[in-house]
Amino acid sequence: MTATGHALLGVALAAAIPNPLIGIPTAIISHVAADAFPHWDTGTNLKRNNPKSKKTKLQFVIQSYIDLGVSFVLPYTVMQIFFPHLNILYGYSMIIAAQLFDWLAAPYIFLDWKFPPFSWVSSLQKMFDHRLDKPWGIIGQVAIIAFFLYVAILV
Repeated sequence: MTATGHALLGVALAAAIPNPLIGIPTAIISHVAADAFPHWDTGTNLKRNNPKSKKTKLQFVIQSYIDLGVSFVLPYTVMQIFFPHLNILYGYSMIIAAQLFDWLAAPYIFLDWKFPPFSWVSSLQKMFDHRLDKPWGIIGQVAIIAFFLYVAILV
């Protein structure tokens, strides 16, 4: 799932679970559940993973940085519009928790730090990360995020 998708799930969980002792572990677990659902992300079709792909590492890096930026701006907007009562620090703590596996794997992926603990996290992620190309990988992701945000609004 994209960083933005994980971030929006983190916001939905923060709005629905006000207790950080329950919310933060739930947000971390949500990353595993979200990535287990077939999805598109910036690493889908990366040339390094698929020799037939046309996506270069530079394209991947640019898309990832755009996604990262959106993952901090869009959730702020969602918090202000739909969850104005939500503590901003708790909201962003949940965003980071929901993205945690990707943050821990980033040095392995972007800096080629192919040693523990980064290699461990990357290997762990490969066990539950199921990618699906566009358009269905994006459509499914949007549907899941919309569902969780809708439920959080109702709660």
